[in-house]
Amino acid sequence: MASETRSGGDQPVIGRIAPCRIIDFPEHADQRGRLTVIQPRQDVDFDVRRAFYLHDVRDGASRGAHGHRELIQLLIPVHGSFTVVADDGFQQATYVLDNPSRGLYVSPMVWCDVTEFAPGAVLLCLASEEYDEADYYRDYDEFRRAARSLAA
Repeated sequence: MASETRSGGDQPVIGRIAPCRIIDFPEHADQRGRLTVIQPRQDVDFDVRRAFYLHDVRDGASRGAHGHRELIQLLIPVHGSFTVVADDGFQQATYVLDNPSRGLYVSPMVWCDVTEFAPGAVLLCLASEEYDEADYYRDYDEFRRAARSLAA
């Protein structure tokens, strides 16, 4: 499998349904600080039906380790940094997320592992659907077989 590391700019194409990609959000700054805006259907191409955040992740712990059949996600480093390894069953790309005005769009049928959380990091996830356990792939081999069958 090919693997690349990106923190924005030139990006690999990962995701057979829609490519994973870094999205830059509008930011407004003045002497008081910065305001970052994310508007569904304007800044991202889906309606947000669920939001959750990860925080206080223990040193060395990883999160994710699953894929989704239909769900679209937007992963945003609200504070600190973390690394996302995205895998579409054919190749992998590694994204370092460390800027709260940028997020990673993750399409359906992409397996993600989230690692290397900086102390105090907060990951905000905006999701296209409400929680549905039936949408999850939790076994990588099952995910990979399903992902590769899409290309057949």
